[in-house]
Amino acid sequence: MFGILKRFLGDNNDKEVKRLRQIVEKINSYEDSLTNLSDSSLTRYTEKFKDRLAAGETLDDILPEAFAVVREASKRVLGMRHFDVQMMGGICLHEGKIAEMRTGEGKTLVATLPTYLNALTGKGVHMVTVNDYLAKRDSIEMGRLYNFLGLTVGLIRHDMDFPERKFAYNCDITFGTNNEYGFDYLRDNMVVDLNQMVQRELNFAIVDEVDSILIDEARTPLIISGPGSKSTDSYVRMAKAVEHLKEGTDYTVDEKAKTVAPADSAVPKIEKLVGVKNLYDPENIEMSHCFTAALRAKALMKRDRDYVVKDGEIVIVDEFTGRLMEGRRYSDGLHQAIEAKEGLEVRRESQTLASITFQNYFRMYNKLSGMTGTAKTEEDEFLKIYKLPVIVIPTNRPIARIDHPDVIYKTKRAKYKAVANDVAEIHAKGQPVLIGTTSITQSEELSHILKERNIPHNVLNAKFHEQEAEIIADAGQKSAVTIATNMAGRGTDIKLGEGVPELGGLFIVGTERHESRRIDNQLRGRAGRQGDPGESRFYLSLEDDLLRLFGSDNISNIMDRLGMGEDDPIEHKLITRSIANAQKKVEGRNFDMRKHVLQYDDVMNQQREVIYAERRKVLKGENLRDHILTMIGGIIEAEMNQYANEKLYPEEWSLDELIKDAESIYAPTGRLKLDELEEMSRDEVQDFLNQMAEESYAQREQLFGEANMRELEKIIMLRVVDNRWMEHLDRMDMLREGIGLLAYGQRNPLIEYKIKGHEMFGQMIDSIQNDIASLIFRVNIITQEQQEAMEREAQQRMAAAKQTHGDQSDDAVKKQPVKNGEKVGRNDPCPCGSGKKYKNCCGRKE
Repeated sequence: MFGILKRFLGDNNDKEVKRLRQIVEKINSYEDSLTNLSDSSLTRYTEKFKDRLAAGETLDDILPEAFAVVREASKRVLGMRHFDVQMMGGICLHEGKIAEMRTGEGKTLVATLPTYLNALTGKGVHMVTVNDYLAKRDSIEMGRLYNFLGLTVGLIRHDMDFPERKFAYNCDITFGTNNEYGFDYLRDNMVVDLNQMVQRELNFAIVDEVDSILIDEARTPLIISGPGSKSTDSYVRMAKAVEHLKEGTDYTVDEKAKTVAPADSAVPKIEKLVGVKNLYDPENIEMSHCFTAALRAKALMKRDRDYVVKDGEIVIVDEFTGRLMEGRRYSDGLHQAIEAKEGLEVRRESQTLASITFQNYFRMYNKLSGMTGTAKTEEDEFLKIYKLPVIVIPTNRPIARIDHPDVIYKTKRAKYKAVANDVAEIHAKGQPVLIGTTSITQSEELSHILKERNIPHNVLNAKFHEQEAEIIADAGQKSAVTIATNMAGRGTDIKLGEGVPELGGLFIVGTERHESRRIDNQLRGRAGRQGDPGESRFYLSLEDDLLRLFGSDNISNIMDRLGMGEDDPIEHKLITRSIANAQKKVEGRNFDMRKHVLQYDDVMNQQREVIYAERRKVLKGENLRDHILTMIGGIIEAEMNQYANEKLYPEEWSLDELIKDAESIYAPTGRLKLDELEEMSRDEVQDFLNQMAEESYAQREQLFGEANMRELEKIIMLRVVDNRWMEHLDRMDMLREGIGLLAYGQRNPLIEYKIKGHEMFGQMIDSIQNDIASLIFRVNIITQEQQEAMEREAQQRMAAAKQTHGDQSDDAVKKQPVKNGEKVGRNDPCPCGSGKKYKNCCGRKE
């Protein structure tokens, strides 16, 4: 049906391509006139374009001529002329779309077109890459072109100091990885001075390998954390305890959903092993949290697949690229549980200081675009999450690669044997082979098999980007055999060696179908660049995870009915269709998981935007005096509603409690007299309190001086906002962790999370206002001289105390210990569990 409609109505992608070709014709019309210009005349176009923009023309108006200038400059500086299809890709990127262009079509050169055009506005363009190596390589190679045209180029690296980082962001064009951009955004919203921020307005980003960054990495939020205070002993105890549990008896694993659930028999065993009566008592909440993490670590997390042990630390393996994610840690105690499971030193759980998902970070750009070789299969997600349509750009030359049908075996052993036989045969005739694997373990298994067959080969586990690029670049040489995780070396062209095209080009061997069709297409796309010959084939077994979990029953029945042995392969279109359906199922499930993460983060994102906007107001030096007095006015109004509610008779008011509350924040002790307040009307009492607060504020301003008071306001507001925000992040994490239980009561967890999160955010705002008002009237400013005098006085007292007590130890003259509990805010829920605010419950007694 869809095919018939497409035939009558036309394909939308074809219409787009036709429209793009018409714009390219305009670009080409400028080529002859630019060819004979001197270098200086050509570079002067940059200033001309800026003048035209300043005069009111738009970027779309100057696009054809600007693109033509970039092409001419590229011919002179890089020795490369943009193909027409590359021009089409450049237009797509400028228009805020995703350009799907096959491997080898020169996406790096394509990006120079919209990058130059949009950099003319002076607002900055961010080129986003998947790793530091590519960011550095592209900034150097393409930087030559931009510099020739009079634009500045910056590079963001992990090890840069503040001045270098700020300089890079102030350049016309900035190269960096998605992680660096995201972390810099979070750090910018933690600074205490506007000059400490490095990023400018998020204007325009072009994301290279856009599917990898905006989809594959979208499940993992960026988190800046600080050291926590919880003990790690419980993780070690629980890791030893869960070793006694058996799968099937004490817990069940859902490999499709990647979840583990304890059986009824598990909890009593664990309680006995760790010595607690009830694991789910509120007092054992930390232990039950450790149990959940330890069970996940035991049942779901596999060494050399999900993580590796390196230099005594757990390093996460990226499930899509096979790359090691140095410095990244699993959240919710899972990383600690894995450390305990592997017998390593367990590092303390960290406290979240700031976090954001890639979805919400990149959606903040005024304009976003991306390019990749594989995006069309995920177009629905790009449209729904990022409003990014995908345009498939035609190849410059027809594709000559032969994609052979998949072959499937009953067992992995038989599959690997077949791979080794075929690789030996291909290698013997000199044709290069690239073997794609889905894990480090699989790479090592295959390497061992090839060594036994005396087949020389390189193994690429994507640990070092520079080595990765070198190895993958040589993969097209005669007789080369390379084993690599599916996406390793991505971003580097594999060029065919001499005589290789005549042998059939690069042969791609896939040893397992990935969950995502995109990843398989990326592997296939390593061969057949720019019309080169090439071949590809996937080797599967019924024991592969994808088939075992999602689609092997029908295939297994067919093989059994045909009486096929272990080493007999089956090759049929029905099989390929069955595998594609299995992949669609998993892709749908993964999309739902990413959407689920985003829906929850959207709640946090609204709150994050409010808090960050408030911080920026403070940093920009807006009048905080009026803002704080407004806060105090709100506090006074809340006090009046609580202690002198207009619905009550005056004799029912609690004016003594009102005095206590006012003195705890803004009123000087003893200034408010009960008998005087009793003589006033309600409005008079409120006006009197407001007047007193303003007088007290003015006195402090006079005491400290206006400049010092402005700085004090800023410091107090930033400190209080940051501290309360960090507490709120922790509480929201705990809320989200427990909210899923509501699903068992037929309630929507997301709706409940939104309602409760909104309520908690309101409580946080109340706490912020109360803390700021309280501190502004209580904090004193101490000069350096006063600080030194206090330290001298303390030392003198200590010396006198020692002299008085003779030879007694220091312990004998130490102060008596005091109780040290966590400070409860006035508007926080009361710890007694009454459900009231602390100031209305137990706090009233203080």
